Amino acid sequence: MLEALALAREAASHGEVPVGAVVVKDGQIVGRGRNGPIGAKDPTAHAEVMALRDAAVNLGNYRLPGCELYVTLEPCVMCSGAIFHARISRVVYGAKDPKTGVAGSVFDLYADRRLNHHATIEGGVLADQCGGLLSAFFAARRQRVISA
Repeated sequence: MLEALALAREAASHGEVPVGAVVVKDGQIVGRGRNGPIGAKDPTAHAEVMALRDAAVNLGNYRLPGCELYVTLEPCVMCSGAIFHARISRVVYGAKDPKTGVAGSVFDLYADRRLNHHATIEGGVLADQCGGLLSAFFAARRQRVISA
């Protein structure tokens, strides 16, 4: 999660919402991603999707069984769909997302047994650090708007 936090800080330094993610297999990071939809002009360039893409290239397969995803923010529906399709076995996230999170905040895709793949989910890991980074980013953004 510390590496995901470093990637989130990198995203913030590029003006992106500070979210970072890593994919881990057998204790080794095999994929890294940070939020980048603004710079890439790509609505799918969320940290999780970028980390999954990187891991898929590095492992030579679009399926990532036995891999875990660590992300600083509770995944949204788009990212959760990608997580399920990649066959990620476990997702660990930091801060809850009360507006778009689908691991229990808005609803819980991870508990829906109608889906054909399930990842285990654990939230709240370094939540204060992950949430604090997001809060500081948005506070600074609001301050810039007020000052302008």
